[in-house]
Amino acid sequence: MDFKLKIWRQKNRDDRGRFVDYEVKNVAPDASFLEVLDILNVDLVKEGKEPVAFDHDCREGICGSCGLVINGRSHGPGRGIATCELRMRGFKDGETIVAEPWRSKSFPILKDLIVDRTALDRIIAAGGYISSKTGAVPEANSIQVPKPAAEEAMDAASCIGCGACVAACPNSSAMLFVAAKVSHLALLPQGKVERKERVLKMVEQMDKEGFGNCSNNYACESECPKKISVTHIARLNREFILAEIS
Repeated sequence: MDFKLKIWRQKNRDDRGRFVDYEVKNVAPDASFLEVLDILNVDLVKEGKEPVAFDHDCREGICGSCGLVINGRSHGPGRGIATCELRMRGFKDGETIVAEPWRSKSFPILKDLIVDRTALDRIIAAGGYISSKTGAVPEANSIQVPKPAAEEAMDAASCIGCGACVAACPNSSAMLFVAAKVSHLALLPQGKVERKERVLKMVEQMDKEGFGNCSNNYACESECPKKISVTHIARLNREFILAEIS
């Protein structure tokens, strides 16, 4: 398969940036999109040109590093997958594919397709944790957790912090990300002790980072590679209101 690529190139956060056209040939249908970028970079290095900078790590849809906007959609046209899991058989032979970084004021572009997502780390540092005593790990069944609550908490905990929800949202809202973290801990007994303090601190930090608010667009749920539901945003709002009035 052959493809034409329009790749966003930007030297640093101060550079204006632009789209540059490339071509890649003889791509295997089962190749991932990141492997296509690998092929492109090998060709660019052979030509003595600077390769395209893009973020990646596990390439298994776990780490959340590889987020790209592909043909106008976070992580590309696939559903429930990250960019590294996107296979080229989903595109037509000879198709033009446009790849660009996340677009958000809170995610400044570092170089080419790499953005700075440390704003999400600072939100987690503000309250996305529980306090516990050090020492031996307690027996798993010492605290009984209802199965529905455990499953819903696990669904929320599957968030990989990629930022696709922010990139997809017209308001650049990080509420699905924050809601997933708040919800996953609020549902479990271990997280209930600090639930009020947690939600207030995380929402405050989210606002400080410049993320927008939720306006029920639901683009975040649609583009989330882990299919996290917007119902967690409803729980975030409830937790926040209860913390405010108590």
